Amino acid sequence: MLYRGKVPSLEFEVGVEVADAFESAGPVVLSCLPEGRATHTVHTGDCAGLSGAHEAVARWCQANGHVPSGTRWELYGDWDPDPARMQTALYWMVEG
Repeated sequence: MLYRGKVPSLEFEVGVEVADAFESAGPVVLSCLPEGRATHTVHTGDCAGLSGAHEAVARWCQANGHVPSGTRWELYGDWDPDPARMQTALYWMVEG
């Protein structure tokens, strides 16, 4: 999931990794994650805890003088039937 902006004008893209480029067709389009500086953390556990992980990244940015650009994304790890072992990587782009 790639997010741009803030609620209520939040824009997002749902993506899946593919092995090769393809021709866009209808609502399915070729896209890629943006390039640039980003903060990063990995949340381990149920998706219900993702908001806390995002809040931790926001606090880290503020404490370390980084200004979030408003673009961020989540990469979900391989499925595990045990929610406690699920991993989600969070990235927040920062200005500069």
